[in-house]
Amino acid sequence: MISYDNYVTILDEETLKAWIAKLEKAPVFAFDTETDSLDNISANLVGLSFAIEPGVAAYIPVAHDYLDAPDQISRERALELLKPLLEDEKALKVGQNLKYDRGILANYGIELRGIAFDTMLESYILNSVAGRHDMDSLAERWLKHKTITFEEIAGKGKNQLTFNQTLALEEAGRYAAEDADVTLQLHLKMWPDLQKHKGPLNVFENIEMPLVPVLSRIERNGVKIDPKVLHNHSEELTLRLAELEKKAHEIAGEEFNLSSTKQLQTILFEKQGIKPLKKTPGGAPSTSEEVLEELALDYPLPKVILEYRGLAKLKSTYTDKLPLMINPTQIRPHFQMTKTGRVHTSYHQAVTATGRLSSTDPNLQNIPVRNEEGRRIRQAFIAPKDYVIVSADYSQIELRIMAHLSRDKGLLTAFAEGKDIHRATAAEVFGLPLETVTSEQRRSAKAINFGLIYGMSAFGLARQLNIPRKEAQKYMDLYFERYPGVLEYMERTRAQAKEQGYR
Repeated sequence: MISYDNYVTILDEETLKAWIAKLEKAPVFAFDTETDSLDNISANLVGLSFAIEPGVAAYIPVAHDYLDAPDQISRERALELLKPLLEDEKALKVGQNLKYDRGILANYGIELRGIAFDTMLESYILNSVAGRHDMDSLAERWLKHKTITFEEIAGKGKNQLTFNQTLALEEAGRYAAEDADVTLQLHLKMWPDLQKHKGPLNVFENIEMPLVPVLSRIERNGVKIDPKVLHNHSEELTLRLAELEKKAHEIAGEEFNLSSTKQLQTILFEKQGIKPLKKTPGGAPSTSEEVLEELALDYPLPKVILEYRGLAKLKSTYTDKLPLMINPTQIRPHFQMTKTGRVHTSYHQAVTATGRLSSTDPNLQNIPVRNEEGRRIRQAFIAPKDYVIVSADYSQIELRIMAHLSRDKGLLTAFAEGKDIHRATAAEVFGLPLETVTSEQRRSAKAINFGLIYGMSAFGLARQLNIPRKEAQKYMDLYFERYPGVLEYMERTRAQAKEQGYR
């Protein structure tokens, strides 16, 4: 049960100094920032909260400026007093999504050190598919406690106030102190569980936690964009989209809105007489990308629609939007005002079930690379003067792992001899000497190599290579004939998964 009885709101230096002394003696303390924005590049610090033991927490307001707000320690003075503690590597800190708080402090010339624990990451490592890993969800799951919501103190919708405008500092203080208190209590609950599991503990201590400051720096550095490249590309896409629209109208024999699902359903399945492959939950014939890709193997209009959709998405998501996301706001390193002039994405460690990072606002991990239009968007990402952009990647890491796990002799030999694995696979599948394999055959072998180890079907391979399904099935059969160890490993894995109750 969370008790608010020992929460304090600190308004004077003497009380703050006394609390700093307590924090210095604590083996670990929880820390949180309150701001006026979720964007830590542009956000202003409004206050800081700390907890030293369950139920004992404090909030230090530094920029609440509503009418009749009480006098507070100035932001500059509070940070001056707290900076040695916040930058002390030996003062161990726990937080919830500390990457955000690190970014906030960096705005004011403070480098947060001693980042020892993050409850968001503790939860994620314990069970990456447990649901949400935000503090409110974790409090209900682990502490059976419903936290004070931001809406309860700031309102909702268009009338919602920013944290510095909240009308009752007493309520704001309770809300902020609770954040630190709950974070500390979550850590005390989850950490013993995490310590029981050597593998996950190793991932937490040696991968996820060291990554926090690295990602924070990457986010703050941002990426330089050439808006002229995107503007020119956008104009070209506009012309190409108009051409595709005209072509679609010619094939259909009439004009229709290519972006209207209802009109497309009418054109494809009623007027063109194409048999629907799937239905939507509402019972209408589906025009999903998956359906259109299958129909495109036999009909021209779905192929045009797919190209139109792909280019329209590139235009709206990247060529038109990215220039608007070049950061015009000001960051404050050491209180000096400067503009970033870059795009700043947010990287998330606790979203995907598999451990991969995700990226939002904007998503910079999903820019297409397999077609010319996508590659042109990437050309807009540029290095500053006198710098270069370096790209580094593992060489065929998935296939190397498959060779290691399956112990397939053919794959192991190809890697041991330093062969081009895709060319070697093409030679095996097509029954050709290695030196006669064409670029097209190598491309097909690459699709086979990566597709089959992830369970791609003959239909999926046919769609990717734009070949008949029977031909795709023939390639698959030849592949497993040449690499039987891979097939045996996949069958063993499926059997094991079924035996252990996975679906």
